[in-house]
Amino acid sequence: MKTLKFIIAIAIVSFLSTSCATHLGMMTGNAALSSNNFKVVRIAAGHSKTTKIFGLGGLAKDALVLDAKKDLLQNNPLRDGQALSNVTVDFKTSFMFFVITEKVTVAADIVEFK
Repeated sequence: MKTLKFIIAIAIVSFLSTSCATHLGMMTGNAALSSNNFKVVRIAAGHSKTTKIFGLGGLAKDALVLDAKKDLLQNNPLRDGQALSNVTVDFKTSFMFFVITEKVTVAADIVEFK
């Protein structure tokens, strides 16, 4: 009987001390790249995250995407003749105990038209 209680206790502690995560992403094309009149300058990314404890705190998801986009453009300002292309938005949600962390990454190719 003591062994069964010990196994159950170990199983509960193991379950509560693990974490898991989910990933979701999507991709869109913004600049019209139908002809060979451009070159890819670099790949840029912006990040944003929020943490909720017992479901309290953090920001709405649309604000996270906006913050990640602002971070991308602030760290990679576009010059004349440049545009964003192949924009991706990736979401990662991590769960550990009663803490949920949501991370958003917005990435894009910066292209320059000739």
